[in-house]
Amino acid sequence: MDLSRFYSGIEAVEGRPGRDCSDPRVLIALWLYALSRGVREARALDEWAQYEPGCQWLLGLGRINYHTLSDFVTAHGAALDELFVQLVQVLLHEGLVDLERVAHDGTKIRAAASGKSFKRKERLAECRRLAEEHLAALQQPPEGELSAARRKAQQRAARERFERVLRAEQELQQQAAKQAPGEQEQVRVSVTDPEARKMRHADGGFAPSYNPQISTDSRRGVIVAYEISQAPEDSHELPPVERLEKNTGRVPKQLLVDGSYTTRQNIMDRAEGAPELIGSLGEDRSQNKLVRRGVSPPFFPAHFVFDPTLNHYTCPAGKVLTYKGRKKLVGATEKHYQAKARDCQECAFRSQCCPKSKGGRMVVQTEEHPQVAAFRQKMQRPEYQAIYRQRGPVAEFSNACLKAKRGLRQFLRRGLAKVRAETAWACLSCNVAIWIRLVWKVRRPVAT
Repeated sequence: MDLSRFYSGIEAVEGRPGRDCSDPRVLIALWLYALSRGVREARALDEWAQYEPGCQWLLGLGRINYHTLSDFVTAHGAALDELFVQLVQVLLHEGLVDLERVAHDGTKIRAAASGKSFKRKERLAECRRLAEEHLAALQQPPEGELSAARRKAQQRAARERFERVLRAEQELQQQAAKQAPGEQEQVRVSVTDPEARKMRHADGGFAPSYNPQISTDSRRGVIVAYEISQAPEDSHELPPVERLEKNTGRVPKQLLVDGSYTTRQNIMDRAEGAPELIGSLGEDRSQNKLVRRGVSPPFFPAHFVFDPTLNHYTCPAGKVLTYKGRKKLVGATEKHYQAKARDCQECAFRSQCCPKSKGGRMVVQTEEHPQVAAFRQKMQRPEYQAIYRQRGPVAEFSNACLKAKRGLRQFLRRGLAKVRAETAWACLSCNVAIWIRLVWKVRRPVAT
C-alpha cells in the first residue's frame, strides 16, 4: 500500500533538528497486531513488546518509546483515512465487498472524562483563574530540588490544563448560542474533554461519550465508512452518500438502519435515488403515553369510530368528538378532535377514558406525507422485512467487534480529532482481520 503520507513528516531536512527514525511501516504493523489482541494503551504495548513473541519479531528484538507509540496513533489523521480507503478498495477487489446492502448504526462509547468534570459558566471562570495561577507559579524558580525534566513535565501539564479550560469556555459559548435565552445559564461543558457530550447508554445511565457511526457491508462484514458524532441520538446521523462513494467508488444499492434513523424527514430525503432506505419505523409509544395518563385499553383511539361525512369521532360511550384544528409536522399533518368538557365530566367511564384530563377527551388523527406512507407500506411487505432482519447481524456485529475484540469501550484520548483516530485504528484492525481470515490464510501454502 501507499504509505508515503506517513513518511512525509520524518524526512531529513537541512537546518532542522533530527526526526524520530522509527519506521512508520513497523509502527502500523505493531499497532494493528496489538489491537488484534485488545491492547490499546501505549504504555501497555511498550511493556508487552518486551516479552511477547509477535511484537519482538516485528521490532527485531528492539524497543520503541511509549511516547512515540502514543503520538503515532493521533499524528496522522489524513494518512490514516487514506490507508483505510486503500484497504477497503483491496477488499472490494477481492470480492469481499459488493455494496448490495450496507448496514449503518451508531454505538455510544465513553469519553476519557467523568460526569463531575462538567461545569457551568461561573465554575469555568474559576477554573481558568486557578489554572492561570498554577501556570504562573510554575514559571517561578523552584523552592526545592527538582530535576529539569520533572519541572518541564509539570509546566507542560499545567499548560495543557489551561488550554483545555480555554477550549471548554469556547465550547460553552457555542452551545449557549444554540439555546433559548432562559436556558443558556444551564449549559455545562467538561473541563477534561470539552468536546465530549453527556449521552444515555444501554444500561440507562448517562456518561460523557462520543457516538461513532459505523457503516458495514453485509457481504462479509467489512467496515466501509466511519465517523464520530457528538449527537446523543442518531436521527440526524445518516451517512452521506458522498462518504460511502468516496471510500468505495460506488453508491450502495440499499442502506439498512434501525428505528433511530427512520424519521419522516430522513424518509423523504432518501425517497428518491440511491441508496434505497430500508429500516424500522420505530416503536409506537402513543399507547404507552395513554397508559401513563390512566387510559384503559377499551378507550384507546382504535375503539373510536370516525365519520368522514360529518368529520367527527364517536367514543365507545357515544359522545361526539368534534374537529378542533390541525397541526403541521415534518412529513405529516395532525388533526385534533375533542369532546366537550361537560360530556366527559358527566360520563360514567371518565375514570377509564380521561381521568387526568381537565377538559374533554382528545383524539389525534395523523395524515402522513405520501412518501412516508409509501415507505410504511413497503416495510410491511415480507421481502423487505426479510431484508431488514439482516441489519442486526451485520451492524451489531461490527459494534461488538470494536468493543469486545478491540476493547473500544472507553476512549483513551481526548478531543474529537484524537477520538476519531482511535476509531479509525480499530476499524482498520477489524478489516485487516477479515482480509487475513478470508484471503491470506486461504492463499497461504500448506507446509508439507
